[in-house]
Amino acid sequence: MDDAYTTPLSIQQVHPSRQLDEEALERLIRHVIEAEHGDLVHLSVVLTDHETVRSLNVSYLDHDYDTDVLSFSLRDAPDNDDQIVEGEIYIDLDTAAERHEEFDASFAEEAHRYVVHGLLHLLGYDDQTPAGQETMRALEDQYLEAAPPAS
Repeated sequence: MDDAYTTPLSIQQVHPSRQLDEEALERLIRHVIEAEHGDLVHLSVVLTDHETVRSLNVSYLDHDYDTDVLSFSLRDAPDNDDQIVEGEIYIDLDTAAERHEEFDASFAEEAHRYVVHGLLHLLGYDDQTPAGQETMRALEDQYLEAAPPAS
């Protein structure tokens, strides 16, 4: 582990009224990383709201719209051949609350999907093409089905 990090995995619940089960979320994250043969150096998952995620989307990606998840690699020189996880994932719990019924999922299941999606990005997956989207969706389904039910 890099000496700059005090812990390899940090989950920050900063949403004013919505929360997720941290133990279940940690099990899911560790399962995905292990299944992808990843190496967890540092991952910070921030569970937050529309305002925070939109502000980050504008500031760092110049996208002036809401989104469900943002992931940022903290690696100096990412190499797509290795599976080092070092980054941050920001989850918009408001979006999960608004959209979960649309996908016949619970609030927690929808939020967990966003976490898996962000983690797959940090592991080198890309959804900029229809084929990439299909691959990521299949992996999300696979990992969510293998995980213990979200409350």
